[in-house]
Amino acid sequence: MNTEEMVVRCLYCGAKNRIPKARMHDRPLCGRCGKPLDEIVIRCLNCGAKNRIPETKLNEHPRCGRCGASLIITQHQGRPFEVSDATFEKEVLSTPGSVVVDCWAPWCAPCRLIAPVLDKLAAEYAGGILIAKLNVDKNPLTASRYNVLSIPTLLFFKNGELVNSLVGALPKETIEQNIIALMRKN
Repeated sequence: MNTEEMVVRCLYCGAKNRIPKARMHDRPLCGRCGKPLDEIVIRCLNCGAKNRIPETKLNEHPRCGRCGASLIITQHQGRPFEVSDATFEKEVLSTPGSVVVDCWAPWCAPCRLIAPVLDKLAAEYAGGILIAKLNVDKNPLTASRYNVLSIPTLLFFKNGELVNSLVGALPKETIEQNIIALMRKN
């Protein structure tokens, strides 16, 4: 693939489209179904509805199409992001709302096994949760602070407070149930 192109999956039909980077600002359309490729899905925290929003409209304070509530937009919308010992306080503990921290290491096979599951959940629950990744080999202080003795370990934070943890490569359904419970906690 040319380095000047990017592959964008259509949210409507799932087709992969190669788009020149210079053309992404032109609101490109899917080659199969003709729908716009610059949209992201944001789940409403109020009613749980999935909303498709063009990236160009994210700064216009979008509202849920079902219930009218304001949609929460984050800088890591829809994808996991890296945290470290130095950034953990700011990125996780000071963040209002729900954050799931994946404690992992590059050599850990079960960690690599659940990484695509967490990627999917980050996209499905964008706007409702953030998923952070903490490499325990590079960040031993935070790992020891939360007694991470086995990996993968998922730490569930609500408004900066640790409320739950899961250890092991668990199925998507189990992780998703815990994410939903975390989002509903007051």
